[in-house]
Amino acid sequence: MVKITIDGMSLEVPADITILEAARTAGINIPTLCYLKDINEIAACRICVVEVEGVDRLVPACNTKVEEGMVVLTNTNRVKENRKINLQLILSQHNSNCPTCVRNGNCTLQRLAAESNLSSDLYSKKISSKPWSKDNHLIRDESKCIKCMRCIQICDKVQKMNVWDVINTGSRTTVGVSGNRKFNETDCTLCGQCITHCPVGALRVNDDTSKVIAALTDPEITTVVQVAPAVRAAWGEHLGLTKEQATTGRMVAALRRLGFDYIFDTNFAADLTVMEEGSEFIERFTHKSEYAWPMLTSCCPGWVRFVKGNFPQYTDNLSTAKSPQQMFGAAAKSYFAEKVGIDPKKIFVVSIMPCVAKKSECKLPAHVNDNGDPDVDVVLTTREFQRMLLADKADLGSLPESEFDSPLGQSSGAGLIFGATGGVMIAALRSAYYLVTGKNPDADAFSSIGGKIGWSEAVFTIPGAGEVKVAVVSGLSNARALMEAIETGKVAYDFVEVMACPGGCAGGGGQPIHDGFEMAAQRGDILWELDKKAANRFSHENPDIQALYRDYFEKPLSEKAHHLLHTDHHTWEMPKKK
Repeated sequence: MVKITIDGMSLEVPADITILEAARTAGINIPTLCYLKDINEIAACRICVVEVEGVDRLVPACNTKVEEGMVVLTNTNRVKENRKINLQLILSQHNSNCPTCVRNGNCTLQRLAAESNLSSDLYSKKISSKPWSKDNHLIRDESKCIKCMRCIQICDKVQKMNVWDVINTGSRTTVGVSGNRKFNETDCTLCGQCITHCPVGALRVNDDTSKVIAALTDPEITTVVQVAPAVRAAWGEHLGLTKEQATTGRMVAALRRLGFDYIFDTNFAADLTVMEEGSEFIERFTHKSEYAWPMLTSCCPGWVRFVKGNFPQYTDNLSTAKSPQQMFGAAAKSYFAEKVGIDPKKIFVVSIMPCVAKKSECKLPAHVNDNGDPDVDVVLTTREFQRMLLADKADLGSLPESEFDSPLGQSSGAGLIFGATGGVMIAALRSAYYLVTGKNPDADAFSSIGGKIGWSEAVFTIPGAGEVKVAVVSGLSNARALMEAIETGKVAYDFVEVMACPGGCAGGGGQPIHDGFEMAAQRGDILWELDKKAANRFSHENPDIQALYRDYFEKPLSEKAHHLLHTDHHTWEMPKKK
């Protein structure tokens, strides 16, 4: 421990921390822009500069370690003026057309400029702009990049995909695609973590709200929307709603107000996925010699892209079950269309997802019906959904709650937890246990594997089947470590769940952005809590699922189920590395 003084406050702090960390422990705010703890501590922006007694120059608080007797001043006129100049320099190379930016009102640079009382441009503007294909689901706007390097560090350190890099030299130094490649030549998984960690609007998803609005206003089209489990844990963020106001029922009411004809719960499709993927696991587990091991979940399209791009030899290990999103679309344009007597060609399926990779998934050539139409027509992220709600100008907090429609609206607690890391595994094991034994396990029997950020493993016994070795991983750096361990024989599992985003879908790249704060754990806790309160916690006991098999699919893994609910991962390829 060392004794220091910050703004006249005497502190005793660990000797190995920075001035910034010491100040925060004392409740002293030092503004930052490029800083991300343990990820990006490179002092690129110089917004966090402070005065240290006895040192002539200002020092960056984010990467300057404390020392015994150090006296720090964080808000002198000299410091404030220097920060103001640094902000002006950054703004001189930044496209400041804020009203049309997706980060308007939630932009760190915009907030810092307002707090610094910037009323005019000190330096002439020199803005760089480079072409970017609008066909990409991830859009990079060079004119808004502030060269903070966060996207590079997130992609390298947290996801280990190395898609972004520093390019050019001198005053031309900026961020670009690594290896002198075009973006569509990379093996980017579209996890979207670079988007959620960009402090400005330089990275965003390709906006599809106009396509949805066009469908909603077309009298010839029946609009069907599904909402993923992780969305209900985050949709009220930035909308001025408390946790108590941002209920699932109020979210459904908001969707009705937007004009959707039918509103369904992706949790229903998650239950359907459990039935198909759980049955597939039992089939493989009881005929081990006929299959590649371990079996890998296929719910996360970012993870599927990762396997195909980095470990293509394990493609056959992936479950053939479509993701819940795609299963829902297939069921909506077959079973549901038949049930309500609507031509499938007149049905427009919208997904609201916490994910960027889902936008790519719905465009895959294998995910079309017999008419050649896509199972899912458009995917909106949670952020796009929020923008539609803001444009609707409704008093969301006072909307009367509404229920999901049937027959694709009922779901179990098992479907809910698909949005949290470990949830898919737990839901599948609950029903796999029943399918083998004919009895339900304790709903919390497998809970030790859930909710842990990183890589966790366990061994469970299913009577009549034996010991099942499982692993759960979230975040692609952890996924890479796991796959390398499997490849070298250091570990061996029967069933592996992987989510591309740290913390699972709750921390997805399409979720609301809280700069500098990771919300996956808090959102995941909401889903675990809802599961515990659910009247039904088993996918196989969902009455809508039972009716679907009784009236249409007959049983899991039936010929019709294989045709509509399963996919061939070999029908498409990731870009080849040069």
